[in-house]
Amino acid sequence: MTRPDITLGVEEEYLLLDGATGLPSPRAAQVRAAALLEPLLDSGEVDVELLQAQVEVASPICTTLDEVGAHLLRFRQAVARAADLAGCRLAATGAAPMMAAGESEPVTPRARYHEMRDDAARLVDEQLIDGMHIHVAVPDREAGARALGCLRPWLPVVVALGGNSPYWDGRDSGFTSWRTVVFGRWPVSGSPPFTSDAAEYERRVEALLATGVIPDRHQIYWHARLSERYPTLEVRAPDVQLDVDSAVTIAGLARGMVATALREARRGARPPDPPGSILHAAGWHAARHGLGRDLVDPRHGTPAPAADVVGALLDHVSPALRELGDAERVTEGVARLLDGGTGAERQRAAVDKGDLPALLDLIAPGPG
Repeated sequence: MTRPDITLGVEEEYLLLDGATGLPSPRAAQVRAAALLEPLLDSGEVDVELLQAQVEVASPICTTLDEVGAHLLRFRQAVARAADLAGCRLAATGAAPMMAAGESEPVTPRARYHEMRDDAARLVDEQLIDGMHIHVAVPDREAGARALGCLRPWLPVVVALGGNSPYWDGRDSGFTSWRTVVFGRWPVSGSPPFTSDAAEYERRVEALLATGVIPDRHQIYWHARLSERYPTLEVRAPDVQLDVDSAVTIAGLARGMVATALREARRGARPPDPPGSILHAAGWHAARHGLGRDLVDPRHGTPAPAADVVGALLDHVSPALRELGDAERVTEGVARLLDGGTGAERQRAAVDKGDLPALLDLIAPGPG
C-alpha cells in the first residue's frame, strides 16, 4: 500500500460522571440529545455504548495525524458541552474511579445489550471501562490476517503506553490499566492468536463460534482483530487517553505498526510467534506496571527496561513512520509518555495533590 492508502480512523469511548460525586451518571440519552444542538457535531457522531453512563465517538477516515487530532479535539470539546447541558461531565479515563455500592448500572436499551446482561450479569454491571480503538486500512483480509500475526508480539507494549485506568471503585487498583484486567474476564480477550493468512483467521473465529460460548464475532475482544465492518485491522489495546496529544501519538504508533506488519507480510518474513501464555503474561505485566517497571521484550521473551523495549518498538516501525510522515510527531509523543508519565501516572499525581476533586478536574475538565 502507498502512503495515501494507509488511512486510519479512531474510536473513543468516554464515561459520564456526576460532577460532585464522581459516580457514573446514566445520561447517555440526554447527552446525545444535547449533542444534536452542537454545530461542531454531525448527526449520529455520538453513539451509545453498553451502559447508559458511556458514549462513543468515531472519527471519519483520516489520512494524516493532524486530521485525527482535529477530530478528537472537536469531539471532546463538543461532547463535553453536551454533557454539561445534560447535567454530567465527560471523562476520558479507562475505568470508573467511583462506583455506586450495590447498584447495577442501567444497560442501554438495545436487544443485544440486554442479552449480554442476561448472559453475564455482574460482568456487564462492571463494564464501566473505556478504550481507544484504532482502525488502520489494509488491502484485504488476507493482508490483514498476515499483518496481525506480525504485530501481535508488540501489543503488550501498546497496553503499557496506553494505561489510563488506575482507579476503580474508589481505590487505586494497583494497575496502570485496570480496564485491561476487566476486559480479560470475557471469554475471548487479550492477545490474538497467530494467524498466517485469512483462512487461518477464519478457522480460529469459526472454531470459537462453534463452542457456543460467544454469540457472535462482536464478542471477540482481542487486543487487535480484523474489523467485521470495515477493511481495517483494529488495534484495541490502549485505554482511552487522557488528552488528545497522547491519543494521536498512540494512533500514529498503531498505524506505523500495521504498516510495518504489512511490509513484513509482503516480504514473507516469519515473525516471532511467542506462545499465547507468554503474551498473556506480558500483557498482564504491562497492564500492572505500565512504563514504571521492566517490560517483556517481545524479541527475546525476557525482561528489559521499559524505555528500551519502547525504543525497540520505535526502531522497528521507524521506516514506516518516516514514509507516512509521522516519525517526528510519534517519536516526540512517545518521549512525553516516557518522561511525563502515562495517563495512569498523571491520575495518581492528581490524587496525591488534591484527592477526588483534583482527579475529576483532570479526567473530566468540563467544557472549555
